[in-house]
Amino acid sequence: MYKTLLGSQGFRKGMDLYFKRHDGQAVTCEDFFAAMRDANGADFANFLQWYSQAGTPSVKVSSSYNAEAHTLSLKFSQEVPPTPGQPVKEPMFIPVAVGLLDSTGKEIPLSSVYHDGTLQSVASNNQPVYTTVLRVTKKEEEFVFSDIFERPVPSLLRGYSAPIRLESDLTDSDLFFLLAHDADEFNRWEAGQVLARKLMLNLVADFQQNKPLVLNQNFVDGLRSILCDSSLDKEFIAKAITLPGEGEIMDMMEIADPDAVHAVRTFIRKQLALELKAELLTTVEKNRSSEEYVFNHPNMARRALKNVALAYLALLEDPKYTELALHEYRTATNMTEQFSALVAIAQSPGKTRDDVLADFYSKWQHDFLVVNKWFALQAMSDIPGNVENVRSLLNHPAFDMRNPNKVYSLIGGFCGSPVNFHAKDGSGYKFLGEIVLQLDKINPQVASRMVSAFSRWRRYDETRQNLAKAQLEKIMSTNGLSENVFEIASKSLAA
Repeated sequence: MYKTLLGSQGFRKGMDLYFKRHDGQAVTCEDFFAAMRDANGADFANFLQWYSQAGTPSVKVSSSYNAEAHTLSLKFSQEVPPTPGQPVKEPMFIPVAVGLLDSTGKEIPLSSVYHDGTLQSVASNNQPVYTTVLRVTKKEEEFVFSDIFERPVPSLLRGYSAPIRLESDLTDSDLFFLLAHDADEFNRWEAGQVLARKLMLNLVADFQQNKPLVLNQNFVDGLRSILCDSSLDKEFIAKAITLPGEGEIMDMMEIADPDAVHAVRTFIRKQLALELKAELLTTVEKNRSSEEYVFNHPNMARRALKNVALAYLALLEDPKYTELALHEYRTATNMTEQFSALVAIAQSPGKTRDDVLADFYSKWQHDFLVVNKWFALQAMSDIPGNVENVRSLLNHPAFDMRNPNKVYSLIGGFCGSPVNFHAKDGSGYKFLGEIVLQLDKINPQVASRMVSAFSRWRRYDETRQNLAKAQLEKIMSTNGLSENVFEIASKSLAA
């Protein structure tokens, strides 16, 4: 945020002063703030609230265009939700980077902004300016852009200029427009994520009401245009065609429903794989490389994109694509590509999966870090009833309950599978409850980290709440329980 407000050179000036003043000293956040402010003669108003006030600010933005006056108004309102010990919150100093797009998707040059009774010029050295940083410091305020000759689509919070939750009045068609045209890659990605989150929540509601699931064609087309845009960074494409995770969607629900969210995310991924089959296959083929492994951005980006495309195709459980994933697995010249092919194959239960997992272990069994990845991959799996596979892996010769990293990979990995850890029959909770009690006798610190997987038990439906609560109570009533586990378990129960 300092860099956003001061620009690269201003930030550098602040850093230079900071080192000059404080080299070799113990310093505070206030010292850093003072160096940034003093080096630039900057007015930072209430910026120090970021250090003293807990909670993530929630910012709402509404826009209105006046065709006669050629102005666009952006009205901001902010609120920080109450947190323990801080029921009343002051407004924060929030830098919001903004750009405006015209109807063809081009950026509109910004000339001036009217705010707080004064007209401020935005242009610098007669160079066109396409992004400006608005300083939002009050509970409610308005900024008015002049010389805007058509209704624009605002691109808000460019480059994620402040760590806030943003709600805007952008319509779905505005978001699809930003997804296709925004010059700011963060916002282009974020537009896709906002659309995906809305889409997923709507489909979760349909799934819960037993309605048939149908995927919005605009969403498919939006992802297709990104996948086929050769001007984009490949790593950006890989991220932009990846859906928000199940945990993120469950966090947005009043009552988290792991089964519905998993069913919906799987449905969308399979549907995308089906409709973008040709483009995804081309992506895999174009991004192969038989050259020696190189660790640099173009190669990392190429591998990332190829691996995401391969994972989509492997979901189709079509022998042709299973063979493709096997080919990528066998011909890989580096861990990233071999492991990603294994991940793609391991999505679907069956003999191929078992064979490739066994092959990978026999190749890498002497490298314990790789073996940990191998444990985690199997533990996180969404294959139905996976708790039994994880139980049997506890007896695997490479697993050792006294080794914290092995525990984090296998048990921690299992807690990361919303479907199996939160299984409706309670088998996942029961498994974790047993493990925590075994672990507590060996390593209480590790046991307390594992028990924290129960900490959000109240987010779920009543059946799951009762099952998780029963495990926490069972843990609490055990004789000789360590302080570490007691503390986390008792806090979780009281939450």
